[in-house]
Amino acid sequence: MNPLTKVKLINELNEREAHLGINEIASWHSEYKDSAWIFVGGFPYELSEGDIICVFSQYGEVVNINLVRDKKTGKSKGFCFLCYEDQRSTILAVDNFNGIKIKGRTIRVDHVKDYRPPKDTEDMDDITRKLREDGCAPKVCHSPASSSCEEDEQYLVPVKKTKKDKKEKKKKKEKKKERQSSPRPPTIRVKEEKEDSAYDKYNQRRAPAAPEYIGQRAKEDRRARDEDRGDEDRRRRGDEDDRRRRREDEDRKRRGDNNRDNDRRRDVDRHRR
Repeated sequence: MNPLTKVKLINELNEREAHLGINEIASWHSEYKDSAWIFVGGFPYELSEGDIICVFSQYGEVVNINLVRDKKTGKSKGFCFLCYEDQRSTILAVDNFNGIKIKGRTIRVDHVKDYRPPKDTEDMDDITRKLREDGCAPKVCHSPASSSCEEDEQYLVPVKKTKKDKKEKKKKKEKKKERQSSPRPPTIRVKEEKEDSAYDKYNQRRAPAAPEYIGQRAKEDRRARDEDRGDEDRRRRGDEDDRRRRREDEDRKRRGDNNRDNDRRRDVDRHRR
């Protein structure tokens, strides 16, 4: 991937997290919480270790740097690996230095998860050797009662709450106050109805009328059906009569035509004789 594309992607990711107000634990920086090393690339070749430390010491004390050089010429290759004393400085460096320009060149700053410094230097002091063996990241304290944990907690940066969280908290408080201030509605008691013995008697008296009504309704339905059937029979009979009349008329016409043909034939025979 192009280095400038990586610079843009890291900046977009940081802007999105700042806009959404994501917590430190859920941030993408938390993946590199065990490493205090960062990668710096794309800077001018004439910069030395001291120049890079002067720039990057704004956000923490630099304890180690490895400027990659050509083994034959000794010239810088334009990238290096830098270690802070406190891992939290790496987050500040990545967020603020990524994408800036130094002498007209855009530099890229990113986290390094598993970096092992080179071991080819023989003239190494004790402090540098200890840092390379133990690492520069802050040690995780498992016992909350120890003094070192209390010292680390003093330097923890409180996470600011977003405006959305503040508004929701304010609305909850207002609703709570309204509930406390508003008087409770009086409880309504519903009077139970007494059972009326006369109602059952009335139902028993009216019950026998139902079968008679059902019988009358059934009779009316049968009459209506019989009438419909009678109308259908009449229609069928009328259609049959019409068909008979048509057949009789056709037969008469045929007979008349046959008689005419016979008369013509007779006249023709007479003339011939």
